Amino acid sequence: MTEPIHRFTVGSITCTLVSDGGAAYPAAWVFAGAPDAERERELAGRGIPADVPSRLNCLLIETGGQRILVDTGMGGFVPTTGKLPESLRAAGYGPGDIDTVIISHGHPDHIGGNVDAAGRPAFPNARYVMWEDEWRFWTDETVLARLEAGSIYGLGPLESQMADFARRHLGPIAGRLDLINRAGEIAPGIEAIPAPGHTPHHLALAISSGDERLLLPVDVALNPLHLERPTWWPAFDQDREQALATRRRILAEAAADDALVFFYHFPAPALGRVIAHGDGWRWEPDTTR
Repeated sequence: MTEPIHRFTVGSITCTLVSDGGAAYPAAWVFAGAPDAERERELAGRGIPADVPSRLNCLLIETGGQRILVDTGMGGFVPTTGKLPESLRAAGYGPGDIDTVIISHGHPDHIGGNVDAAGRPAFPNARYVMWEDEWRFWTDETVLARLEAGSIYGLGPLESQMADFARRHLGPIAGRLDLINRAGEIAPGIEAIPAPGHTPHHLALAISSGDERLLLPVDVALNPLHLERPTWWPAFDQDREQALATRRRILAEAAADDALVFFYHFPAPALGRVIAHGDGWRWEPDTTR
């Protein structure tokens, strides 16, 4: 199956969705904060399966003469992922065409394409950008030992896989890494926005050109239902209270600004707007771009 490629503009900046494929997670993980019976009723009413589909929507941004890739997917962890290289080729690019890779956070489904099968950086001409304390967290052997013991998220063997991914997919890029530690512009028209909670130093982004702006909340929400039910936190949120506060802040700002939004895990093309709705919000896909 050919992965979706979707190209659109934000002012003079060209953006291209280059998918790494998709995976599926148990509903009890994706909506861990929901009462069981209520979650089952809600999902059944919406036709959402017990294993909830989750896309891996990497974004290629062309700005200021640079080609900047946001996150690298999960790599070939399961047969339905690892599609980023072929998606890039379908969009007309090769690994050597990427100048910068921005890593939003250290979860496996965002760093799995950092290196190739031989463990070498997959984008040979790129610098990698990550929030400094996020990098320190995912390369701290004390933290990785806690993950191996399953004592951070309560997800058992999956946590050991997180530690393994961090070692294999972050260590090899250390020599070409630029660490940032403040909000603000990190490339022409690309702004770093702290969005902690999902991980300790999870990073959101905004892209601006002229009077147009695109918000990338990344994993502030994993599914459109998280907008309507913001307290139905996913099991992957490390600090649930902080993640909820961040979710409410960013979604409220997106709705108030009528901002165009691109979500990493939403159905392709993952573009739309966040609309105030009751005690939360709702997702309105944008079909005009």
